[in-house]
Amino acid sequence: MDARPSSPALPRRERAFILTGLVGVTVLAWGYLLAMAADMEGMTAGMAAPRLAAWSPLDWILMLLMWAVMMVGMMLPGATPTILLFAAVRRKQNARGHDIAPVPAFVAGYLAAWTGFSIAAVILQWGLERLALLTPMMAAAGNAFGGVVLIAAGLYQLSPIKHRCLEHCRSPIEFLSKRWRPGVAGAVGMGLEHGAYCVGCCWVLMALLFVGGVMNLFWVAAIAGFVLVEKVAPRGNIVRRVAALLLIAWGIYTLA
Repeated sequence: MDARPSSPALPRRERAFILTGLVGVTVLAWGYLLAMAADMEGMTAGMAAPRLAAWSPLDWILMLLMWAVMMVGMMLPGATPTILLFAAVRRKQNARGHDIAPVPAFVAGYLAAWTGFSIAAVILQWGLERLALLTPMMAAAGNAFGGVVLIAAGLYQLSPIKHRCLEHCRSPIEFLSKRWRPGVAGAVGMGLEHGAYCVGCCWVLMALLFVGGVMNLFWVAAIAGFVLVEKVAPRGNIVRRVAALLLIAWGIYTLA
């Protein structure tokens, strides 16, 4: 493809079709989380301490499913501009007779990256539970742990790695221009690479779920909203720096 950072047009009908699909998947993900949160709240009612029983294979599967679905609900909206741009470039290349993979292949690669993160999150959650650092609702069991996570998230917001990954997520035109690969494998690979940058941008923010509660859906929605604003707002880097200072201050206050 031409390595030019221009944004090709996408017909309104095709754009609406893709947006409807993305919104539908996101709504389904949040619906699943709502149902799971209600079930967990009922199961943990009256419990005063985290459950320390060994996880069964089913527990591991359910926790992985929970995290994977949560990442779909939280991260797919922020990836929508890149997905729409991929669809527009795909249409342009198809008109030139090139073999271009369907949009779901790119989305599958993107979500595969977050599924990999979900596996790591489940292992971390298991370890924190073993250490009795989480409540039954998977929130920080003490101020020390919560404060450390908040400060770590704030410091990461100011790091060069965060800046580089965020700039990538905020510049999908440049990414697709420079990293375009043909075929289904190429589309999946591009989605996976873009997803890896998004994981690098947001993985510490996802650790904040252990502060407010993994099943506290107001907290989950707040983090998802911030991630979206940080990626698409005109002054996302200013948002990043302000959030860093607030997180560090909050962490210090929590420790104190």
